[in-house]
Amino acid sequence: MPLESPLAPAAERAAELNARYAHHGAVAVLRHALTDPQVGTSALVSSFGAESVVLLHMLSRIDRSVPVIFLDTEMLFPETLDYQRDVAARLELTDVRRVRPDRAQVLTRDSDGVLHRSDPDACCTLRKTEPLERALKGFDAWITGRKRFQGGARTAMEFFEADADGRIKVNPLAHWDKADVQDYMLNNRLPRHPLTRDGFASIGCAPCTSRVKPGEDERAGRWRGLDKVECGIHFENGRAVRG
Repeated sequence: MPLESPLAPAAERAAELNARYAHHGAVAVLRHALTDPQVGTSALVSSFGAESVVLLHMLSRIDRSVPVIFLDTEMLFPETLDYQRDVAARLELTDVRRVRPDRAQVLTRDSDGVLHRSDPDACCTLRKTEPLERALKGFDAWITGRKRFQGGARTAMEFFEADADGRIKVNPLAHWDKADVQDYMLNNRLPRHPLTRDGFASIGCAPCTSRVKPGEDERAGRWRGLDKVECGIHFENGRAVRG
């Protein structure tokens, strides 16, 4: 449902913002996204996955009070939950919102916890898309850690996009490559997700995440063997991205 806001349509604002900040770096884009009236009120959405700490660290250096939405699908690795608590404490983030799926809906649609086996898209809708929609109510924009080098529909993303609900989606790291991410983590002595040492390059829910083999794309371990590449919380050209 589109936001009730005096702001111009999201697509128009995204185009204007991309033109204005096209040659800025990631930190500058994030800083402007938090202060530019054309963006509006923002929250950062983080999975606290393999590379999430980079954007979270940047945010902590600008404004620790910005809301951080953490989607706890209730099917995450225990290591991710521990890592989330550790990173939030280290960076002194003051408004981390742990968002879970609606309990009544889980009991109705996935009471035995195996929906991901028969219909992974429906599982993602229940445990990610719908909780995020609820969490983003009242915000004009949300900030993500997506990057072009991750491939698929992400290869042409810009710093600012319009999503299907009329919000601005901000991608400060859009133009970074893998080396940029690793250098930033090393230079700032940031803690790594413990599962990255065990062959997990892109980390989501435990049942749908596997180790990545040498030479594979880093997202090859997500929904392995299925015609699916996104969980559905990201949108391109006004529609949810699916495999």
